[in-house]
Amino acid sequence: MTVDYQRLVATTSNASVLVENSSIVGVIVTVAAPDHLMIENVAVARTAQGRGHGRTLLEHAERQARALGLVQVRLYTNAAMTENLAMYPRIGYVEVARRSEDGFERVYFAKDL
Repeated sequence: MTVDYQRLVATTSNASVLVENSSIVGVIVTVAAPDHLMIENVAVARTAQGRGHGRTLLEHAERQARALGLVQVRLYTNAAMTENLAMYPRIGYVEVARRSEDGFERVYFAKDL
């Protein structure tokens, strides 16, 4: 994670963290829209990857969406993140669009709850 997530969490009301052994190992930032919950950012520390933390954070967002009465979760990833492109469909996300935005090739996904 190259972003200062401790600072992000301290300054953002819609961020949730995953803590392991008193250290932040993951963070997810969500924004509720009228018809869906948008995952703006999900990240797991390099040293904590491969242990299911990303899935735990996504499941947290899905529970959050359900609690808000929302029936869909959406997210996007950089097309260069091939691990994400493979993982999201395995856990129920469907690719819905590809766009070039802000200099990035983005792939958009949605999951109906």
